[in-house]
Amino acid sequence: MRSQTITQLVVGIAITVGVVSLVAAADPPGGDKDMVLIPKGEFTMGSSEHADEAKHQVVLDAYLIDKYEASNARYKEFMKAASYPAPAYWDDPRLSKATQPVVGVSWTDAHAFCRWEGKRLPTEAEWERAAKGPAGDNHYPWGHAIDPKRANYGQHVGRTMPVDSYPEGVSGYGVYNMAGNVFEWVDDWYEPSYYKQSVALNPTGAAQGYNFANQGPVKVLRGGSWLAPETSLHTSHRFWNQPDNNSYGVGLGFRCAKSAGTAPDEAVQAGRDAFIQTLVAMGAEKNAEALAFIEKALAVDADNKEYLATRDLIRKTMKQKR
Repeated sequence: MRSQTITQLVVGIAITVGVVSLVAAADPPGGDKDMVLIPKGEFTMGSSEHADEAKHQVVLDAYLIDKYEASNARYKEFMKAASYPAPAYWDDPRLSKATQPVVGVSWTDAHAFCRWEGKRLPTEAEWERAAKGPAGDNHYPWGHAIDPKRANYGQHVGRTMPVDSYPEGVSGYGVYNMAGNVFEWVDDWYEPSYYKQSVALNPTGAAQGYNFANQGPVKVLRGGSWLAPETSLHTSHRFWNQPDNNSYGVGLGFRCAKSAGTAPDEAVQAGRDAFIQTLVAMGAEKNAEALAFIEKALAVDADNKEYLATRDLIRKTMKQKR
């Protein structure tokens, strides 16, 4: 009887808040549409996989990162508005659909696009935190085991997939295709030993890039691609290329980011909506589902005492029922 009463109460609250959310959603989208807020916080950057990935603690201020890789449709708008030349492979029928990620772009191209949108390329640390999720240590964006149903890699498909593909493979922050599909440029210069001397707060990479094979300094690439093997997909794996090179296979793409002092209204509302969904799931005694929802709320507002207390309550309940 008590459980039924709680469920009815929570559903009532959810309906009320849902009305508010729908009204807010009717407003015209802002410039941050399809960006995900990553709250200020600490995580372990790097892994034990390779010598250039030495583990170290990093603290990042809040920032926003594109939910999806930059698409051909978005890049076409940029080309038209800025009279910018087309990237390599622009007419390749395997890769040129509007919803597919743009490929064949250099770091210079990606940097120019992000500036045109009023954004910037993410730092390597920002990219990795968005990929690892709130847990801060996922080997792949979705967890610790490779799964070909969650990413496009190893030429299993033979082309890039739309930027909103593989929803089951999103990171814990809800960011798509951070493993596979296209290699993604980030802002940093690549230096093999940088992790051993990196600052802990908001690192921005080495002052100058490693001169690979005497071909000039290189920038960092992340995330693997539709061509790359599964060994390239883990969230800490680092790649590199010359900033003006656009032909690393046919898989060079990117996504943009921007700093965020405080959560935008849309993100705050998303956190509240996730909290209401948490309460609904708790009322229905679906504790695992409730825990997933409260983690989404905390991804928006990591220091919210109500959210933290609710998570503690869910965990306590789950432990008692084991």
